[in-house]
This record gives sequence, C-alpha cells and structure tokens, in this order.
Amino acid sequence: MGDSTVPGESRQGRVPPGVDPTVPSIARVYDYFLGGKDNFAIDRQVAEEALKIAPDAREAGRANRTFLRRAVRYMVAEAGLRQLLDIGSGLPTQGNVHEIAQAAAPEARVVYVDNDPVVLAHARALLATDDVTTVVDGDLRRPGEILENPEVTGFLDFSRPVGLLLVSVLHHINDDEDPGGVTARLRERLAPGSHLAIVHFHNPGEEHPEAARIAVEAERNFNQNLGTGRWRTRAEILSYFGDWELVEPGLVPLADWRSEPDDLIRQDLTRYNVVAGLARKP
Repeated sequence: MGDSTVPGESRQGRVPPGVDPTVPSIARVYDYFLGGKDNFAIDRQVAEEALKIAPDAREAGRANRTFLRRAVRYMVAEAGLRQLLDIGSGLPTQGNVHEIAQAAAPEARVVYVDNDPVVLAHARALLATDDVTTVVDGDLRRPGEILENPEVTGFLDFSRPVGLLLVSVLHHINDDEDPGGVTARLRERLAPGSHLAIVHFHNPGEEHPEAARIAVEAERNFNQNLGTGRWRTRAEILSYFGDWELVEPGLVPLADWRSEPDDLIRQDLTRYNVVAGLARKP
C-alpha cells in the first residue's frame, strides 16, 4: 500500500483482501496524519478535509504517540505490569506498544486487537517471530467476544493485572453503541491493580469557545466521511474510568500528560480538543 497516484490503487497496484480502497478507514486516516504510507487516496482526502478544520491535527497525532509511550512505560516500569491489551491498536508505526513495553521488560506480553484487515495483515507480518506478542481480530463494540477469545485468554491471565489501552478508539463508538457499557464490561473483567489508558476527542464547551466550535465542525466532518467521531464532554469521558483512581496529572489535554521539556509538540489551536488519562483499579 502507500502513496498511490491513482485513486483506489496501492503503490504496488494490489489491494489486500477484504479492503475497499474507495471507502476511507479510520486507521489509514490516522496513518496519514502520522506520516505513514499505508493509506489510499480517499484516506488522504478525508485527512486533508480534517486539517482544514484543525490545522494542527498532525501535532495531535504525534502527541497521541507520545502519550502512548509514556503510559506504557508507566504501566510496565513503574506499576510493574507484564500484560497489555491494546484494543483498536491501528496500523503499526514507530514506537509500537510491544516495543516500548519489552524494552522495559522483555517478558511483557502484548495483545493487539483490531478489526481492520490492513491493520491485521501488517501486524501479523511484523509479529511473525515474536512469541510474547500477538494480534487478534476483534471489535471494541463487542467486548465479550474479545474477553472470551481463546487466543486472548490463552495469552493473558485475567486473574493478574492487565494494562488496557483504549487510545483514540472510544470516540469512534457512537452513543447508541453504548460506550459506557463497553468500558464497564472491560473494567469489570480486569483484576485489581490493572490500569486503563484513554485518549478521547473532547468538546470543552463554554470554557474554551473556539475549541468547542472546532469540536462541533470536526464532529460533523468525521461523521460525514467516516460515519463515526464523537467529541464528548469531560464528564462523559471521566465516566469511562468508573471508580478507578486517576494517576497524576489526571484527565488533561493530550499534550500535557506528563510532558517533558524536550517535547516539540505544538498543539495550540486544538489543545483542548483531545484529552488523555490513565487510571488504576483499586
């Protein structure tokens, strides 16, 4: 796949089975934001329309990867977790979860879950020789199927703490698909000491009117082009953590989560449109 010159064709002229190159994919749109090559003309078109509304969306993508790296390091190096479940993992890119986790603890086991055929194909190729990391086909909207998947239960011990990653995926679960029920089902299954990391689109309302305006316009654009995308309130997003204890600094703008002086992320215009948090099950 890659930067195709003809709409609907990959650079190699081949399209993976089960992929319609005329229909945009969330994973491939994000891949384009991150500077990846695994996207089609339709994905780039949707991404460019989003950039007209929020010109620093690429910076938000980089901030997303920075948060992911720090959250995984925290869970493995500081909290001592050795099991990670990444649902809605997206296309492999620089600094994958298993690479971060296993740099700190080589024995750390990682399960990636996604339902995009391109993601699954790339991830399986990447992990062909990795015996402590696997990828399974699954949909966050059906958490029971993920939790009962024999490959997942054979790889992870749910009687011990698990680090659950829901990074930039919950905002693609529509209200009528019960994101609150989905997260509650996942939290219920995890053992005490487990951690939950969330990145979510955010509408800050009257507190930041310009960011709220961008949220409304971006939500319209995403739903028109991708069929999903919800910029939710802080209260709605906090509810997905249930009664778990938020790790400092709490639920904050994405670029502010444990930021460091050498961070070169400029996310000024949409700073309040994406928030992130990490919580621990007591």
